Amino acid sequence: MTQTPDIRFIDILKVLIENGVEFILVGGVASALHGAPVTTFDVDVVHRRTQENIVRLMQALESLEAHYRHSPDRNLRPGPSHLASPGHQLLITKFGPLDVLGIIGNNHAYDDLLVHSEPMNIGDGTQITVVSLPLLIQSKEEVGHPKDQATLEILRETLRQKRTT
Repeated sequence: MTQTPDIRFIDILKVLIENGVEFILVGGVASALHGAPVTTFDVDVVHRRTQENIVRLMQALESLEAHYRHSPDRNLRPGPSHLASPGHQLLITKFGPLDVLGIIGNNHAYDDLLVHSEPMNIGDGTQITVVSLPLLIQSKEEVGHPKDQATLEILRETLRQKRTT
């Protein structure tokens, strides 16, 4: 029997919020918040890459005990230069996997996404900024990874249903 990992998405997001990190939720959790029937095993965020926000993000990552997933035995942690880049930092935290992304799709950074995002309540009065479903679909189409292609029709159907209600 396969065991489902203990992933505490809300706890990860709350630590980011408590540290004042400016971020936009993207990926599977964002899809689920939009009503798409998808499963995901990590939290994906695009963060604002300003020096001040990177300092706050570093504090949050320290609190989350975040380190790179590819070498868990080495406990490697991202530094400010990693977080200032457009690259993807694939981390594991005490609450589960967290992907800290500089960009998504064809170079969509925080400021590009912000105008296509909306606040959403994730419980206990906690609000986060979530990328719009149309831009999420667009970014997955732009990248074209097999796992993105697999969820595209589900996301498109979710968007069609939302537009008719």
